[in-house]
Amino acid sequence: MAIPANHDVIMPVEAGSAIPVVRTITPADLVRVLRKGFDDFRAMPTHVIFLCLIYPVAGLLIGRATLGYDILPLLYPLAAGFTLLGPVAAIGLYELSRRREAGLDTGWRHAFDVLRSPSLGQIVWLGLALLVMFFAWIAVAQQIYVAHFGYSEPSDWRSFTADVLGTPQGHGLMLWGNLAGFLFALVTLIVSTVSFPLLLDRHVSAVAAAWTSVRVFAANPLTMALWGLIVAAGLAAGAVLFLFGLAVTIPILGHATWHLYRAAVVPDNHPRPEYQPRDRGIRYGADFPASLFAGYPRDTTKS
Repeated sequence: MAIPANHDVIMPVEAGSAIPVVRTITPADLVRVLRKGFDDFRAMPTHVIFLCLIYPVAGLLIGRATLGYDILPLLYPLAAGFTLLGPVAAIGLYELSRRREAGLDTGWRHAFDVLRSPSLGQIVWLGLALLVMFFAWIAVAQQIYVAHFGYSEPSDWRSFTADVLGTPQGHGLMLWGNLAGFLFALVTLIVSTVSFPLLLDRHVSAVAAAWTSVRVFAANPLTMALWGLIVAAGLAAGAVLFLFGLAVTIPILGHATWHLYRAAVVPDNHPRPEYQPRDRGIRYGADFPASLFAGYPRDTTKS
């Protein structure tokens, strides 16, 4: 069944208990998904940059808050750990890629169609899980710092840099901190790479989506490890220019992640139903402010 271009709201139809089938992919598939991600970025640059400017600005605010409150040891963990929330920040990009793939309108407002998805609750639960992961990483990073330098705060960023780069305690901090960060990033990558696009595209539970993402990694360990390196390299490159490069690398990686999902998970061939918006009726200005509330009796005879 063909979908008219004006029917553009997410309506997954697969049963929530169904477990999608995964496929084997190769490094050559990663080249293709990156090319498709770049093509999506070129086709929708204004919309994508608008969405992703939130990410570098938030990162800069984190850095400023850290410097302002003399908690320099958490600057790097906060900046690095913020990428754990990347799959949530990129969900609008997945939707734009889905729409372009389906030949639908890709106006920037459609990036927020996820708010009307039947899977929104499951997306929120998985997003909260990543938020918990983020705070757990910050707590672990803080404890690693305390284990090496105690509870004393550095006097300024110069002395802190000198301590980290020029002392045995600093070398231990970098070793164990980066190892812990790698483990957190690896778990996040395994659980979320496929799960968020899957929840956006099909009606499955958050557990089923996360398990599908794990199965994709289990079926393609080397290819997905390479994908993790590509993501890490892209984020590092984007962070070089005070995080503003992320306004380019995040959208490309976000669009490419949608196409990676398409390559790694067998699609559902059931047609999507057309979205039928609920008739909201007419609210009369004379009844303000009562007309703002849910219990207000709306007139649907003239709508």
